[in-house]
Amino acid sequence: MMTKKLKIGFGCDHGGINLKNKLIEIFKDEYEYVDYGTYTADSVDYPVYAKKVADAVVAGEVDRGIICCGSGIGVSIAANKVKGIRAVVCSDTTSARYSRLHNDANVLCMGERIIGALTAEDICRIWLDTEFEGGRHQRRVDMLNNM
Repeated sequence: MMTKKLKIGFGCDHGGINLKNKLIEIFKDEYEYVDYGTYTADSVDYPVYAKKVADAVVAGEVDRGIICCGSGIGVSIAANKVKGIRAVVCSDTTSARYSRLHNDANVLCMGERIIGALTAEDICRIWLDTEFEGGRHQRRVDMLNNM
C-alpha cells in the first residue's frame, strides 16, 4: 500500500535561514516541499513568513509547516494567530513526538540559535513520522480548533 508523501511548507526569518536551508537540503528527496522564504540573510519581519506558512497549512497547500527563526518563539506566536494552526516550539525529540501524538501539531518551530542542525534533523524526523493518536486527544484538539 502506497502512503501519501507529505508536503512540507518551510519558512524562516533572517535568524533562521541557515537552519531552514539545511533542513530543506536534508529532506528535499524524502518530502515534497515549498519554500516560503525568506531567501537571504537580510533583516525581515518574522510574522510575515510565519503567516505565509500557516496560511498554506490551513489552505491545504501543504500538509505541515516547519518554521525557523532565532529562537523559534516569535514564529510560533505568529503562526498560532492563524485559526486552525497548532504551532509548537521544539528543542527536543520528546516534545516533538508528543506534540504530534497528543496535540496534532501542524506547524513545528525551531530556533537556529538554540539547537544545532543534527538535533533539528532528529526533531523533524520524529515530528514528521509521528501520527496523531486521536481518541481522547481528539476532543481536546477540537476544543483548541474552536477557540
